[in-house]
Amino acid sequence: NMPFEENSFDFILCNHVLEHIIDDTKAMKELFRVLNLNGTAIVQVPINQNSKKTFEDNSITYKKERIIKFGQYDHVRIYGLDFFNGLKSVGFNVNPIKYSKTFSDDEINKFGLIKEEIIPVCKKLS
Repeated sequence: NMPFEENSFDFILCNHVLEHIIDDTKAMKELFRVLNLNGTAIVQVPINQNSKKTFEDNSITYKKERIIKFGQYDHVRIYGLDFFNGLKSVGFNVNPIKYSKTFSDDEINKFGLIKEEIIPVCKKLS
């Protein structure tokens, strides 16, 4: 429950947060709730593009096991390509963008970008 009224923000940048939150659907709903009509949200998470489905297991609570399963001790899931459908299910219009296509390989290396990363640019249209 974010301490903001509905339709409070024109733009939200949620960068690598949802993979830390147990109830990510509730968090997505909150982002949608506080975003203004016609507002934009960039909701960036680590996505395994080789997996269609998100992997999560709430029984994994030990730090060492989370590192093995999720790549980091404080992550509770690894998103798959179904992440975009999760955003759509709470009301967002989602435009997945491979931003790295606009950069050269040298620029990608210089700025530490992930070459094939897909970032969902979300709009609240209703």
